[in-house]
Amino acid sequence: MDLSNLQPALGSNKKKRRIGRGPGSGKGGTSTRGSKGAKSRSGYKNKVGFEGGQMPLQRRVPKFGFKNINRVEYKAINIEVIEELAKKANLDKVTVADLRQAGLVRKNQLVKVLAVGTLSKKVDVEANAFSKKAEEAITAAGGTIAKV
Repeated sequence: MDLSNLQPALGSNKKKRRIGRGPGSGKGGTSTRGSKGAKSRSGYKNKVGFEGGQMPLQRRVPKFGFKNINRVEYKAINIEVIEELAKKANLDKVTVADLRQAGLVRKNQLVKVLAVGTLSKKVDVEANAFSKKAEEAITAAGGTIAKV
């Protein structure tokens, strides 16, 4: 096999209809664009959301709500999850890095500890935020809390 006997794969070369090449081609005249209207003219661009002059949907539908640009998003971690992690990895102190390593928190997520579940042993917990009940539950079990 060399360059002289290369051939295109079967079915890869399909005859293309050459439009706009005179009436003999069967695709002359309006060149499949129909007659008249913006779509038949050169330079026509289909604008996103354009509905032929009718008021577009995104302008007809009422807007509502409020997005607080200062909102702080936390990943909620329950006490029962911390208890499980402490037992599994035999930890006395659970940090955000431990939660990341366990796959419970992503790289740049902030962590808030919530009070679902109970603590059976003393665990020191380090997180970005705590609910009041979670703080009480951790300190009641003999552990300490640290806000990072």
